[in-house]
Amino acid sequence: MPEVKQRYSQIFSNYNSAQKEQLYNALTDFFSENKRQLLDQNIQNRTKHLTLVMEDIFQSQNASAVLRTADCFGIQDVHIIENQYEYTLNPDVAMGSSKWVNYYRYNKKNQNNTIAAYDDLRKKGYKIIATLPHENDVMLQDLDISQPIALVFGTEKTGLSDTAIQNADAFVKIPMYGFTESFNISVSAALCSFYLTEKMRNTEGLNWKLTEDEQIEQKLYWARQIVRESDKIMQKLSEDMGLPKLNLDRL
Repeated sequence: MPEVKQRYSQIFSNYNSAQKEQLYNALTDFFSENKRQLLDQNIQNRTKHLTLVMEDIFQSQNASAVLRTADCFGIQDVHIIENQYEYTLNPDVAMGSSKWVNYYRYNKKNQNNTIAAYDDLRKKGYKIIATLPHENDVMLQDLDISQPIALVFGTEKTGLSDTAIQNADAFVKIPMYGFTESFNISVSAALCSFYLTEKMRNTEGLNWKLTEDEQIEQKLYWARQIVRESDKIMQKLSEDMGLPKLNLDRL
């Protein structure tokens, strides 16, 4: 997975949380106090307890709308499976959300990228939930969110692949009361994201927020999107403060 966010995380592998925060605080001198307050405010509402997964979404407006939905509801990670169709960002639809959401692409040749994505998600502790009517499905409002869940959405033409269905841990469907049998992918993602993030935030005792280390690293990543020539500035700041050397060649 050639992801900038993953490689970005690796450059701080020899930093502890305090050192990351020290670098972040120095970097905030290069943008306004209002922007800093916005980053500090929004990070408190970000979550990785719920993540969205798209399999072979070929219409760029739909895939980009899902990124925008994730950002709006505070979902930090989106996973994109590309077995048949390459993901293309539509900036008019995404509205800048790709700067704030981490998206991971599974697009290696000669491998089943759906299986690769599932394996990666399970290693991170996610339960794989396929979104489609199924004989063993549950309604959206009844879905158990006590553990991290990855909601998987299929292509506009044919839905989820057999591989995605057969290797899922559970199935969920959105209640519908009309004649049409399905929602558009971006609508489905928005409905699920709204309901589940509200349920998540209102479930007492559920640890859904980012860890302190995840928060500070994410804010560093966001700051990099704001500050011009941020890589050079971070390198200079780290040297001036006597922090471990940053391996920016990984980016």
